[in-house]
Amino acid sequence: MKSLAELEAIKNKVKNQVAMRQDDDHTTRIVVGMATCGIAAGARPVLNALVEEVGKRNLEHVTVAQTGCIGMCRLEPIVEVMVPGQEKVTYVKMSPEKAQRIISEHIVNGRVVNDLTIGAAQE
Repeated sequence: MKSLAELEAIKNKVKNQVAMRQDDDHTTRIVVGMATCGIAAGARPVLNALVEEVGKRNLEHVTVAQTGCIGMCRLEPIVEVMVPGQEKVTYVKMSPEKAQRIISEHIVNGRVVNDLTIGAAQE
């Protein structure tokens, strides 16, 4: 750090990241399975892509969190999207590129990306 402005920028970035992890009754929750199986399958880059995309788009009332094992190791990385008043959607075999698509289509435009859901993976 070379200036007070740099310190302020770091503070604001961290503040936004913390806010992204707090939710309420009006918050859309995005949860990434981060157990050993998820991490081994590439969940960390997926989580990072989701956090970056939510931050880049300044999406309010959207939190990104992590959880342990979701229980379907063969389908990892797994991302669950919970929109208030709607049924939970489980996305499987995720990648950072697919994560960006989820933000764009599901979170921003309200359209479930059916070809990435658990139902499509079992067909």
